[in-house]
Amino acid sequence: MRRAVIQRASRTTGRLTFLQALRSSPLAAEPVNSNGTACIGASNFANFPVGGGGCRVLSSISRPSAPGSYIGGSGIAPSVRALDRRRLVHSSVQARAQATSQQTRSASAMTSSEETIVVEKDTSAATVVLNRPKALNSLDTYMVKRMKQLYTKWEQDPAVKMILLKANGRAFCAGGDVRTVYQQGKQGKVADCCEFFRSEYELNYLIACLTKPHVALINGVVFGGGNGISMHGPFRVVTENAVFAMPETAIGLHPDVGASYFLSRLPGHMGEYLALSGARVLAPDMLSLGLATHFIPSDRLPSLENRLGCIGTGDPEAIHLAIQEHAERVLPAKGGIISRAAVIDACFSKSTVEGVFTALLNHASATSASHPGWSADDAAWAAETHALLARMSPTALKVSFRSVRDGRMESLAQCLQKEYRLSVRACNEAVTGDFYEGVRAVLVDKDGKPKWNPVQLSQVSARTVSSLFEPLSPNEELRLPVRGRAHGARL
Repeated sequence: MRRAVIQRASRTTGRLTFLQALRSSPLAAEPVNSNGTACIGASNFANFPVGGGGCRVLSSISRPSAPGSYIGGSGIAPSVRALDRRRLVHSSVQARAQATSQQTRSASAMTSSEETIVVEKDTSAATVVLNRPKALNSLDTYMVKRMKQLYTKWEQDPAVKMILLKANGRAFCAGGDVRTVYQQGKQGKVADCCEFFRSEYELNYLIACLTKPHVALINGVVFGGGNGISMHGPFRVVTENAVFAMPETAIGLHPDVGASYFLSRLPGHMGEYLALSGARVLAPDMLSLGLATHFIPSDRLPSLENRLGCIGTGDPEAIHLAIQEHAERVLPAKGGIISRAAVIDACFSKSTVEGVFTALLNHASATSASHPGWSADDAAWAAETHALLARMSPTALKVSFRSVRDGRMESLAQCLQKEYRLSVRACNEAVTGDFYEGVRAVLVDKDGKPKWNPVQLSQVSARTVSSLFEPLSPNEELRLPVRGRAHGARL
């Protein structure tokens, strides 16, 4: 199991154990070859290049054919012995660096509480702090544009060795500010709605393309858009407070921000399950699925931030070792989705959403004689999941199901471009009104009684679904700088 292997990779086991563990991840990426034909990847730092270039996001799960063919031909990181020598060199200045870090953070704390993006600078790390706690740090257009501006600047700053992302309050990020999008759309400002999604997806892609390590410190709920600013980076550190979800089908939308990429690469058919149901995943199961790379108790986060701020390098292996010094081993959550893997695969492996519904009903009414390995607990879960999906937008269910299935064979850029088409059409109430109805029922009137149109799965034709995936006009399409950032290869 990937999680267990990673947890056994300690400082003394060396580089190979950890890298081999991450290469077995469903989110693994392929390194840049010396001929520059591959491009930057999105999910793991197992093959994260040193000093530029990138790695290609795979459209199917495969492994590097030449593990040593990184930029410069020297591999991802120096040996552990070399890292130990580096620590000795840095140890004499750590106290001073930590003092500087604390002074900088104190100055940052004086920033106006109304500033939704706060910047902190350490000796070698630049940090973005999401500072909209009353709104659970939901992202608006200003926030995503500001983050893109900062990340682009730091990418070119040699003093910045890594980028950290964290949040104030009890949530990491509850997603995009869809309530504001709803209000803009209702006021006829559809262009503003589309601009939000465009800016958000451009930021998601930028994070995937960064040539400097990105460390997301997830200490709270991470829903929807919050996953777009964390899952595409190489380090995803979670605490006991972390909870993952992509709950878009409940508001008539689809899992976006590149979710059709990272969900489709989860083990088995977990991706379809999470996309359709919006089920929540606790921190231990996030680690088991590969959604997180490290687990750290929340009370150790200040110490970790200080450690990262003064290591003086952007070497991914050194960053991993620094995080691992603070990490703990955790087991899958009792009664969590990992324990449901078999029944989830049995139900969500079907070729249609209708097939998923039928499979859930069959499992709910099954007996030990008709289904080997049957349990009453699984039957109850199947019945609950069927009832849950029945409350979701039928159109959103079919769109999300196809999006994740198609995502298995698409690059990250293709996934984001596809998702942008779907989001633009969701903002056009004349095309489908389920997004506006879902936001109204869940976030505006909060009556919890959306009136979907159409109301039945059988009324959502394959032709209707396909029309939502059609390309937009050339001037409307989401253009991502694949060639400029990724040497012309697919990301």
